[in-house]
Amino acid sequence: MANTYRFEQAIKKLYKAFHNDRLHPECCKQCAVGNILDNKDAWKHLSNDHGSLQLNYLGIVHQNLGRKFNGYTPLELLQIEATFLKACGFKLPLHHKHKKPKYPTDKSVLFTGLSVVVELLCELDGIDNVMNCSALFDFEKSQQEILT
Repeated sequence: MANTYRFEQAIKKLYKAFHNDRLHPECCKQCAVGNILDNKDAWKHLSNDHGSLQLNYLGIVHQNLGRKFNGYTPLELLQIEATFLKACGFKLPLHHKHKKPKYPTDKSVLFTGLSVVVELLCELDGIDNVMNCSALFDFEKSQQEILT
């Protein structure tokens, strides 16, 4: 199945952010959603807490009007961000007293978060997980091909 335009754009932006050290989980402009939305932070007004899955009044209005931001609904954006933060090791919603990784911008922490986000983006668009490399190492299938 072909990738969607919104998926392609999101992946390009996240890839660039990761490799240009412009990905920061605690910054609304440089987090996963901030990067998907061109480093704008207006999306943070869709919810009362960073990392929450609960839309506030403004978020509900945008959701009910069918508004999309770079192809994603307000609920999808909150889901993407919560998934990213949780995979990076944050307790949600973000709060200075809650658990967080010691080095939130460490490349391994960010890669873990992005891997889970890419999986979610694939799921949202109904495409195969592009991060899944298990087919490359399908030992049983390879053994059957050798025997036949």
